[in-house]
Amino acid sequence: MRLLHPLLKANFNRFYSTHFIQVMIKRLLIVLAGFIVIVAILGGVKFSQIKTLSSQPHVMPPIAVTTVEGKQETWHPTLNEIASLAPVEGVTLGADADGIISRIAVENGAAVKEGDLLLEFDTTVEKAQLNSVEAKLALAKLDLQRSTELLVKNTISQAEFDQATAQLHQTDADAGALRAQLEKKIVRAPFTGRVGIRLVNVGQFVSRGSSLMPLQKLNPMYVNFNIPQRNLPQVALDQPVSVKVDAFGERVFPGKITAINPEVDSASRNVSVQATVENPGEVLRAGMFARVEVQLPASIPLIVLPATAISYASYGNSVFIVEKMKDKDGAEYLGVRQQFVKLGDARGDLIAIVDGVKPGEQVVTAGVFKLRNGAHVLVNNEAQPSSSASPKPANS
Repeated sequence: MRLLHPLLKANFNRFYSTHFIQVMIKRLLIVLAGFIVIVAILGGVKFSQIKTLSSQPHVMPPIAVTTVEGKQETWHPTLNEIASLAPVEGVTLGADADGIISRIAVENGAAVKEGDLLLEFDTTVEKAQLNSVEAKLALAKLDLQRSTELLVKNTISQAEFDQATAQLHQTDADAGALRAQLEKKIVRAPFTGRVGIRLVNVGQFVSRGSSLMPLQKLNPMYVNFNIPQRNLPQVALDQPVSVKVDAFGERVFPGKITAINPEVDSASRNVSVQATVENPGEVLRAGMFARVEVQLPASIPLIVLPATAISYASYGNSVFIVEKMKDKDGAEYLGVRQQFVKLGDARGDLIAIVDGVKPGEQVVTAGVFKLRNGAHVLVNNEAQPSSSASPKPANS
């Protein structure tokens, strides 16, 4: 009995363990089957939702944009070109003879009048030579006077009289040459203007042709610029121009066209034009960089829009016009129509539309890059982009 009892106990334990494992496996399979059923149900529901959504038409939400009404304005066309300023009269005075500078009569930058003394060369030798020649001239005059009296009395021959006359003329010519030489050693202002910084000093020897000092007449000033040959028929003498120089910001110097070159540059196909502007206070200087605006006589009615309304592309520039549209189901909505345009001149933040937009049409001014033809839009004009013909950016 004692031996039988442990065997029965071992068999009972083995049976119990096997039964427990089988029960646990059944439970695990039931849980797993339930999980699979739940996943299948959820997948089926989700698949049904996706199928339902895919069968419905997809509608994009409206895009928020700002618009402006196309208004017709009259712009006077202009030509805007780069120019350079030049003096009406301007030279660099040079030496007309060799010599040593003995006196400089003006300071650098001084205003002078025509005929004012600017500088002198040493003329000691020339003056001594002139004194000698003038003495000979006086003697030649006396000789000719005596010869005249003697000729009347037939005391001398006509040849001797002619020789005395020739001697007087020769001596007078020598005196004139010395006086001219002295004049060359006195430099005077050839016109009214302002001298620059002198290039020589007192006591310096200069040779003929050497530069002495610049002299320029600064009021009025020339404005030299070029225009394309296609614009030549639109430009005429006395046509008004406006000149701006970076040194003076937005200050405008008015003037008019005074010369048009009769020849077209064969390399650039441009025509040289010269305008004259007043320069009160001599604030403009020769060589300054300038921007010139030529007012053309014709005026064209245009639609003017902010530059932000333009969608630039290589195949053509366009704008988006807001108007009521219908979808494929016939429902009405607010959408945009892409319209190709021909651009004109630009002024500040504004740009002219030559063709493509009609007066009264609502044109998108902000959000253009997000649009496509027929897109739904929502107009919000609480904030508008800058649209000034002469914008002034804020300090950064």
